[in-house]
Amino acid sequence: MAQMPDVILIGAGLAGCECAWQLAERGARVQICEMKPLRRTPAQTADTLAELVCSNSFRSDNPHNAVGLLHEEMRALGSLIFRLADQHRVPAGDALAVDRDQFSADVERHIRQHPMISVVAGEVTELPLQAGVPVVVATGPLTSDALAAHLVALTGQERLAFYDAIAPIVAAESIDMQQVFAASRWGKGGGDDYLNCPMDKAQYFAFVEAVVAAETLPLQDFERGVRYFPGCQPIEVIAQSGPKSLRFGPMKPTGLDDPRTGRWPFAVVQLRAENRHKTAYNLVGFQTKMRQAEQRRVLGMVPGLGEAEFLRYGSVHRNTFLDSPRLLDPAMRLLSVPQVRFAGQITGVEGYVESTASGLWVALALHAERSGTTLTPPPTTTALGALVQHVVDTSVPDFQPSNLHFGLFEPLADIRDPLTGKKRDKPMRKEALCKRARPALREWMRTTGLPSACG
Repeated sequence: MAQMPDVILIGAGLAGCECAWQLAERGARVQICEMKPLRRTPAQTADTLAELVCSNSFRSDNPHNAVGLLHEEMRALGSLIFRLADQHRVPAGDALAVDRDQFSADVERHIRQHPMISVVAGEVTELPLQAGVPVVVATGPLTSDALAAHLVALTGQERLAFYDAIAPIVAAESIDMQQVFAASRWGKGGGDDYLNCPMDKAQYFAFVEAVVAAETLPLQDFERGVRYFPGCQPIEVIAQSGPKSLRFGPMKPTGLDDPRTGRWPFAVVQLRAENRHKTAYNLVGFQTKMRQAEQRRVLGMVPGLGEAEFLRYGSVHRNTFLDSPRLLDPAMRLLSVPQVRFAGQITGVEGYVESTASGLWVALALHAERSGTTLTPPPTTTALGALVQHVVDTSVPDFQPSNLHFGLFEPLADIRDPLTGKKRDKPMRKEALCKRARPALREWMRTTGLPSACG
């Protein structure tokens, strides 16, 4: 490909390969800049494109849950990654797992043999803006130090994070509202912006003991030596500094009058709405490296969370990502430099499936722009639309990466079954959300002129 490319794409992981393929299939000359095989990130072990560095699973393929619904939508939109994943799948129950070596080799073959794609080996330390063509950054959670420094200069120091500090998120309907009270500290803000889970002295010290004893995930080699900032310490690290430390940190009860007693609780866990619909709440300040089973057990001790459904588990790990709601538009363009777009985990999506979906969406939006039109995202009743909205939702003040879950979807207008009049239970709600999503995606594809790969 001797001509100047139409698009320069940095990074050849799942998001980058999906994006490049979709653009090339639509007639764009794409140049992929990939630092392998000259350099690898600390997590990479192979020189192939689209390397699956962790699990070989794309998670559940069940169309009745959120990620399975996204699988279905990606297939309908003609995803290369999902077509090849289906061809190389291995037995894994209802999960879509693949032979990782055969899968990556096949993705690489499709990318390198495409007449509209060229792959250039070498590390990119500055975005090639002087070429005047669109640049898509899909460098993932371990973006090289040099390029990360350039992105800091481009976006601002406070808008690029290098470690995530993720608090768990629970479904609103799974919170026992009889055990919590709504209030803001000292009555500030709306006065009831938070749900508060009060603890007495005995409950608090039993909880601290469980936190300290909980089994945690080990650090990866490239994460060793991490120094936590005071505002993003895991709760188990705080608890280890003294039995009362959590009470003077994220569990501080000051300024929170429990209406049932008229007094401050001994300690409190605050829950903050994760979206404008208040279908999901995060545990404020409760980032943690506890294993998922331990999070369910230990956090289940919190009053009101005994039966909590976890939509996202807490974590703290190495992860380069943007404060996307403040930086990107729905087409994933950098607001300050629209020539630059971002795709994949650097935008704040988590996981193979979500990264691939992000790459596909960027390709569709960029192709529309190159064709002289604007493509609006799918509605938030769809899996892809909900994922895009997560990335650009400015109503979330403290943006953190997330997998797709039903808490990101636009809530159902009616929580009752229209046939029986009974309140929908969790399986019924999920079924209703999926049933609503399918015609919504078909209608979006019809009105935007996107052909369905499923016929």
